[in-house]
Amino acid sequence: MILDKLELIKERFEEVGRLLVQQDIASDQKRYSSLNKEYKDLEKMVVVYEAFKDLNDKVAQARNILETEKDPDFRELAKAELEELLPKVPVMEDELKSMLVPRDPNDSKNIILEVRAGAGGDEASIFAGDIFRMYQRFCEKMGWKMDIIDFNLGTSGGYKEVVCNVSGEDVYGMMKWESGVHRVQRVPATEAQGRVHTSAASVAVLPEVDDVEVVLNASDIRKDTFCSSGAGGQSVNTTYSAVRLTHIPTGIVVQCQDERSQIKNSEKAMKVLRSRIYEIELAKHNEEIAGQRKTMVGSGDRSDKIRTYNYPQGRVTDHRIGYTVYNLPTVMEGEVGEFMNQLRMADNAEKLKEGASI
Repeated sequence: MILDKLELIKERFEEVGRLLVQQDIASDQKRYSSLNKEYKDLEKMVVVYEAFKDLNDKVAQARNILETEKDPDFRELAKAELEELLPKVPVMEDELKSMLVPRDPNDSKNIILEVRAGAGGDEASIFAGDIFRMYQRFCEKMGWKMDIIDFNLGTSGGYKEVVCNVSGEDVYGMMKWESGVHRVQRVPATEAQGRVHTSAASVAVLPEVDDVEVVLNASDIRKDTFCSSGAGGQSVNTTYSAVRLTHIPTGIVVQCQDERSQIKNSEKAMKVLRSRIYEIELAKHNEEIAGQRKTMVGSGDRSDKIRTYNYPQGRVTDHRIGYTVYNLPTVMEGEVGEFMNQLRMADNAEKLKEGASI
């Protein structure tokens, strides 16, 4: 059954390849872009599928030699080859199964990333700043672009809250696992007694949506302008360039003061507003799914405690899958991708186990 699906995928891959070279497709930028993305996604599966078929052919040939060949030297070579090839078969089969798990349609989207200080006073703001810098470095490693939309500095450093846009390839697909409460255990710089304190920061990862996916009525939005505050810029505290949008039906409030232009700040704030409203609908959808499938990875709710950063032990633990590493300084320098990979694999494994995809 799996091989049948993969053969159909290969046929579709070849079909898309033929479509991409047609003149009418090349002249339609929107359709060409969509097909080109589909081609790249299918290509990854086809490459592994072809390698899997080649592996099975080699196994069959080695087995045939063992069954028909009488020369002991040939038989010994075939036996050695089988011992090398057979362990690779289930590994590659699992990889193909994982690739067949239906992708979240939001995975390819850019995101709105929000980091907020939680319980813990000044130390929570400092930790929120540490978490945000961890993501900054991770985005740099991934080649993604990060633009700050709004921020509120902590009184002793870090951020009370910071909101930014992250754009690049499959940003939401990687970052969606980060939503939730991140907890830190360490001795704060402000602690004179040397006692370990526990503080928290909440992270929200929202898929960026366009005006087609979330339609907002102008009459439902109140727009206020105010003087921007923050570091640098001639416009700071002199012009009403900062923008605050209030969505009256839901009470959602967003603001942006990053740009000198009121128009640009309005555009950025509108992106955040759309994503926040979309998140409400997404949460309802996830609740319905959660009723059918209790996932150990969790719903991505921002109230879930997902990870602990223990500085005295140099330990980082993800509570959803029980994954622990003892290289906390490296993680805080942006090496957080392995947590995302482990969470994605755990989620795929659950879907496969329940037969949700194959």
